[in-house]
This record gives sequence, C-alpha cells and structure tokens, in this order.
Amino acid sequence: MSTARNIESDRGLSTRMFFTGLFLVLLYGVFTSVLWALGIGFILIAVIVVGLLSVQYWFSDRIALWGMHGKIVTEEQAPALHGAIDRLCALADMPKPRVAIADTDVPNAFATGRSPKAAVVCATTGLLRRLNDQEVEAVLAHELSHVAHRDVAIMTIASTLGVIAGLTTRAMFYAGLFGGGGRNNQSGGQIAALEGGVMLVSIVVYAISFLLTRALSRYRELAADRSGAILIGRPSTLASALVKVTGEIGKIPTRDLRKAEPFNAFFFTPAIAQRNPSSGGSQGFTLSRLFSTHPPLEQRLAQLADLEARIGGAR
Repeated sequence: MSTARNIESDRGLSTRMFFTGLFLVLLYGVFTSVLWALGIGFILIAVIVVGLLSVQYWFSDRIALWGMHGKIVTEEQAPALHGAIDRLCALADMPKPRVAIADTDVPNAFATGRSPKAAVVCATTGLLRRLNDQEVEAVLAHELSHVAHRDVAIMTIASTLGVIAGLTTRAMFYAGLFGGGGRNNQSGGQIAALEGGVMLVSIVVYAISFLLTRALSRYRELAADRSGAILIGRPSTLASALVKVTGEIGKIPTRDLRKAEPFNAFFFTPAIAQRNPSSGGSQGFTLSRLFSTHPPLEQRLAQLADLEARIGGAR
C-alpha cells in the first residue's frame, strides 16, 4: 500500500513484496532448523538473527549514508534540492523525508530508511552537476516513489538473511580448514559431514535469498519509474535523466564505480552498467538479467515511452 495519497499503490509490487517476505520467512525457518541441528543454542541463533535484523532495520539509513559519504543537509545548505523535494511531496501528499547529499562524482541517487517517517532521499554531487533542474526533479520523484511504496524497508529486511547465510558459509569454510586437528576418525568424520551439510544449506539459502531480492529489486525499479513519471506528468524527462546518467556513469573511473557497487540495489541506476543484450550471446544476457539489480535500460525507456504516449494522448 502506498503511503502517499497521490502515488498509487502498485499491486504487482505489493504482491511480489508479500511473496518475497513469505519465502524469506520459510527460508529463515529452514536455516535456523539447520543451525539448531548443528547444536547451536536457540538463544544464540535468536541473538544472531535478531541482532543483524535490528541493525539493518534501524540503522540502514545511517549505514547507507556512511558508506556513500552522504550528509544530511538543511534548507540553507541546499535550497534547490529541498525546494524540489518540497514540491514533489506536496504534489504526492506525503511526509517529507530527510534530505542528504553524497560528495561523489558518481551521478546517482537513492532512498533508504525503515519507514516513510524515517526515510532519507540522497542525491550525489555528480548527479546535481550533470542534470538540469527538471531532470533532477524526475529522479527525486522516482526515489520518493520507493519511499511511498515501502519497498526500501522490505529490501533492507530481505537482504539480512543473505548476510547471515553468507557469514555462516564463511564460518563453516574456516571451521573445515582449521577445526579438524584434534578429532578422532569417527567423530571427526561425523562433525565434518555435519559442517559440510550446514555449509551446503547455507549456500543454497544464500543463493535463493539473493535471487529473490534481485527479482524484487528489478520490478520495484519499474514501479518507481512508472509512479515517478506519472507524479511529475513528464515521463520523457525521467527517460532523459536515465539516458544521461547511464551515459555519464560510463565515463567514471572503474575504481570509483567499484566502491559504489555494493549500493547498486538502492541506486537510481546501477554503478556498474549492465551488459547490453545486443553485445553478447543469449546465455550472457540471461545470466546478466538473472543477477542484475535493475531492469535493462531499454525496458525502462520503453515503459516510459509508452507512458509518455498515453499521457500525451490524454491531454
């Protein structure tokens, strides 16, 4: 359900968020059962799961801002940016989030936070330098749509299981390398088999949670494009911003893009550009689509072109 009166809820997104959450709950159950079978106490399991979940849920905005060197800015420090968000929030009839700027040349923007009341919308200095006022406003409308749809919170929660499974896989790997010195053959073989089973389950859980969040991430970008374009009434402006940002990202040194890549799932466009489907075979394109955080640029532009035609025809 949308938290902005003038940003419609997206049924497709809501359905995907529900089923993603349901599957993740089932995965949590399977994963904790395996840890229990390993002999890890329930209290320790609960501390690990609840601890990581709480950190990501309550501090996701601070973690994202810290990682991107973003800082909350006042209206006096960034009047134009605050003015654009004020106009969009009034247009959408939604609470105003905190406003931040990240000092990086990578042109991008992102929204984060556990709820609309605790949300942050951040634009980079690289984005503000390269886009005109209307294009910046279009990008901000896209990010505010994420806040209204509440998909930022579900993405934050969904990523927690992958983190736990990844840490468990690493722990089992090192336990297998360094933990077998003092065991007799029989007990050592049983423990090694158990550790190997837990490691296998952890890898499978990580892979499933990874693919679930990637599928949700791609759809939520299309939903935010659609809602943001309808909010401003100019889909072509958002398309222009997409093309310009994607092209400018290609000019940024790879070293800088690698630093920003961990935040791809929250960005307006991915820091590392996706492979163009015409540049390789069908297998490479399929794998690229499977692991990508965003839909292909061509798909996003096609949706915006269709919206532009419909809005233009209705005028």
